[in-house]
Amino acid sequence: MEFLANWIINIPGFAVPFALAALGLIFSERAGVLNLGAEGFMLAGALAGAGLSLTGAEPLVALAGATVSGAAMGLLFAALAVSLRVNHVISGLAIVFFAQALTSYIATQQGWTNRSFAGLGPIALRQDLLVFVTPVLCLGTVWVLGATRFGLSLRSVGENPGAADAAGIDVTATRLAAVVIGAALMGLAGGYLTVAVSKVWVDGVVGGRGWIAIALVIFARWHPWRALAGAVLFGCIEALIPRVNAAGFAVPQYFLQMSPYLATLAVMAWSAKRGSDIWSQPAALGRHHIREERD
Repeated sequence: MEFLANWIINIPGFAVPFALAALGLIFSERAGVLNLGAEGFMLAGALAGAGLSLTGAEPLVALAGATVSGAAMGLLFAALAVSLRVNHVISGLAIVFFAQALTSYIATQQGWTNRSFAGLGPIALRQDLLVFVTPVLCLGTVWVLGATRFGLSLRSVGENPGAADAAGIDVTATRLAAVVIGAALMGLAGGYLTVAVSKVWVDGVVGGRGWIAIALVIFARWHPWRALAGAVLFGCIEALIPRVNAAGFAVPQYFLQMSPYLATLAVMAWSAKRGSDIWSQPAALGRHHIREERD
């Protein structure tokens, strides 16, 4: 019972980064911008959160800084993928490699590597503030995308940018806004990893969670509530790993480490067999828009 109780208590903390990153990806991709840079945005946020914490900032200030850092990296991605019309896949991968190198360099120069800090603590039921805020952000995402003029414009741009342009919607500005909002949420996800979970910066602290979030969005069919449910599923898997290690079960260490990625492959295969619905992949995902080439 103690094993089960500790596992359940730790699930929300492991689920939050997946949920926040997935919500950020949904914002970007519902606008038609294929975003493979989640790992990079999360790294930027993770470093900002750790760096601010190590320089004496309060945890909420550190998380705000992580959000801004993710948004700043999002501006760079938006400049490449939206303004300059660089291939979305190449732009996203470039952001990941750039963030990996930049965060490692800055952390080394500042002496932040392997230095622990107090970080964000629990406020109720042994959970921190972001655990309670994340479902609210999910609700807000559903409302913005489904019940606001901006959300309608964003989804229109993601489905048919030519028709949206003809209707008077600024396709470039809408996509820029969607990318920056999404990157800010992914930066917050990265900041949460260092400020609330690990409470230390090490190179590669994100550990592939950005890639898992990309698969999670596909699994969720770009639907925020489904993404939250999928994040809880992956949180269950990640929370189980340290519990199994602590309990001393005879499970190979490398098998435990690869279990989240096995789950990723499984949900990808399962989602490929599902039918479409109104929240399925945006029709213009990954496609550039040039006004002179309107459909």
